[in-house]
Formats: sequence, structure tokens, C-alpha cells
Amino acid sequence: MSNQITIKSHKGEYSVSFIRGGMDQLNENPIENAIYIVDQNIAKLYGDRLSSILSARVVIIKANEENKSLNYFPYYVEELVKLNVKRGQMLVAVGGGIIQDITCFLATTMMRGLPWAFYPTTLLAQSDSCIGSKSSINSGDIKNILGTFTPPKFIVVDVDFLQTLKMKEIHSGIGEMIKVHAIDSPKSFDRIANSYEEIIVNFDSMESYIYSSLLMKKELIEIDEFDTGPRNVMNYGHSFGHAIETATNYEIPHGIAVTIGMDIANYFAADVGVSTWAHFERMHPIMEENCTSYRHIKIDTELLIAALKKDKKNSATQLRLILPDKNGNISIGLYDNNELLSNAINKYFSKYSKEV
Repeated sequence: MSNQITIKSHKGEYSVSFIRGGMDQLNENPIENAIYIVDQNIAKLYGDRLSSILSARVVIIKANEENKSLNYFPYYVEELVKLNVKRGQMLVAVGGGIIQDITCFLATTMMRGLPWAFYPTTLLAQSDSCIGSKSSINSGDIKNILGTFTPPKFIVVDVDFLQTLKMKEIHSGIGEMIKVHAIDSPKSFDRIANSYEEIIVNFDSMESYIYSSLLMKKELIEIDEFDTGPRNVMNYGHSFGHAIETATNYEIPHGIAVTIGMDIANYFAADVGVSTWAHFERMHPIMEENCTSYRHIKIDTELLIAALKKDKKNSATQLRLILPDKNGNISIGLYDNNELLSNAINKYFSKYSKEV
């Protein structure tokens, strides 16, 4: 495994460097004139290893969906102004996807553009969201309605950050890793499925699969940086996953909802003959293992189907879904929004739900 990946973007190239102890290097050699935007929990957990950063020009933010709302951005702007931010000075995000979104949006809009860098601290951010240029923030009750395509100058992946993650956060990140390996090829999916137990306990193995996940995503984002065509396949599992999040009021973490969403997609594809039951059975065990601790949560299928119909990618009569075909390859298609879908979803949950 190389220790660096280079991504091409509309603003030039940027790098992802894999550095164990990257946070220590940053702390010992801070970026000149930078302002750090740090997850409150990371500041607490790694206060000693980030002591220089946390005593410098820093904005500490609690990473939750509420704080990613447009309503809070005047406060962030005021904080940056108090820290005497100037054009050309870098914003450095240290946190997961929420801190990434906040920092990227600020970097895009402050003073008509500031450079920014990212030290992702969650498995989901390290293996998926850190590359691809996208940021999304909320406005009122509308999730991810505002955003930009602004790549960072560089990214440092330090798997040391993952040592303090809760198991649900590990499973959530692995859900996105499973997704991109399934999209890459059936062979890649089988490889990560066979390594699942090792990834959970071995940080060398986890780092290797983070690397391969980013390489696979790199191919798609360099072809379609602005998410207008081929990159849409990265939404595999997400139409159902987002609907599950809505139906459960976000009780199920994102990557785990996506895992269930992929499993439903595979089930529906087999049920209507787009794919085969052999592919569903081949892929189901790792999906089940990754979401099993959330199977007891009630998912109201009527609410799920209602949320699915509201997905902006769908029309009144057709759903734009990403499903496996009869060869196990993942592709985008339009499917009638009818009883076949609702029947498949109800059959799926009657078989695999473990409500208590």
C-alpha cells in the first residue's frame, strides 16, 4: 500500500496522505496562520496530543446535525473574525463529516474563498466523505439543501483517531466501505466480506481497506466530480437508507441505515428479477452482520415507503434506484413506483426484522 493518493479536481490536484501519528505531527508543526475547526469530542479525547492546536486559533464545535444548520453560521463567521482571519489563511478541519461540511462551506464562502485542509477522525469520513469535494449543510428542517464543491488542499488520514470510536461508528464506516467495494465489482465485495472480522479488530487491515475504498471512489469522482452521472452509483443503498433514517428519526446511524438499504435493494432486485437470489444470498451475510445490533429497532414500512417517494431523485410514478444486475454488478435504473416495491419491502422486513 502506498501512503498517498492524489485526486484530480476542478481546482487542481489534492492529496490524501496516510500517516500514523499525523495528529502529533500537526501538533508539533502547526500550519502557519491557520485556524482550526475542531470537533468538541476530539478536543476532549485528544487534548494532550493536540495541545498546541487547541491553544492556538481554534473554533470548537459540537458535531451534531443542529450545528450544521445555516442558522449557526453567523456565529461561526463571528468567531473567525474574532480570530482575525485573513484572505489566504487556511481553515483546518479536525473531526468527522459534520465538521468537514461546516469547514468546507465556510472556506467556500468566507472572503470569496479560503484554502482548507482536513484531518478526518471517523471511519466514515476517512473511508468515504473526505474525498469528492462535496459539502452539505441544513437550512431549517431541510437536510443537506445547501452545499458546494470545494476540495481541500490536502487530507491526512491518521487511523490513531479510530481507536476511540464506538462500535456503532465502526459499523457505520464499514457500511460505506462495503458499498464502494460492491460498486467496484463482485470480486471486490467478496474480498471485503471475507475480511470483515479482521477489519473490526486489526487497524492495519482497516487502514488497507480505507485505502482501497478511497482508490475506488477516486475513479468515480475524477470522471464525474459534480455528481451529474456515473458518480450517482455511489448512492447505492442510500435511497432506502435515507428513508430508514427518516422513518426511525435517525435512531439508526447513517452507514448502518445504508447497509440495511443495500440489503433491501438486493432483495428487491432479486424479487422482481433484475438480479438473482444467488446474489442476494451471497451479499446478505455481511450486510446482516454489520447491522445486526440495530435489527430490533422498529422500522415503519409505511413511513419508509412515504419517505422513499419524497426522495428528490424520484418522480411521482418512478423511482431511480441503484441495484445489482444478474451478474452482481451495481447499476442505476428507473423502476415503477408500484405495489411490487411495497410488497418486496414488507416481505423483507417480515423475514429479517427482529423487533422485541
